[in-house]
Amino acid sequence: MRIYRYLPGIAVLAAMLAGCADTPSAPTIAVMPAPGMPFSVFQQDNAVCQEYARAQIGARAGERANNKVIAGAVAGTVIGAAAGALLGGGHAAPTQAGAATGLLFGTAQGANAAGWADMSLQRRYNIAFAQCMYAKGNQVPGYAAPRYLPPPPPPPPR
Repeated sequence: MRIYRYLPGIAVLAAMLAGCADTPSAPTIAVMPAPGMPFSVFQQDNAVCQEYARAQIGARAGERANNKVIAGAVAGTVIGAAAGALLGGGHAAPTQAGAATGLLFGTAQGANAAGWADMSLQRRYNIAFAQCMYAKGNQVPGYAAPRYLPPPPPPPPR
């Protein structure tokens, strides 16, 4: 059948639909303002630290992860088709079954790769975000609460 010629392309499309790695857009950890810190200051810290975390993981991190997803799906399809041809002695039916199995497992591999890529990107994002927020005096889970010291008053006029 003619559809089996298009299996690698279908595998790529299926992998893209099944799971693509997304660049994190927000932290998944709860950070609280230090006691006595005004909420407006906390909101400013939050915005600055989210931007810092995005910069730390890189703008193209999601694109690199998606390339791994697609490569996994294509490799699974090719290996499945080759295994089907070898096991079937060149007959069409086993090759088609092998390619279909390869498509299935290739797509599963692609989705799995996307999950791991997402987790790795989110972890790196969270670490950068937590470091920034802690350095600004906010309460980060798992670390001793820093003391918030308001800025000193301006010097008296002369």
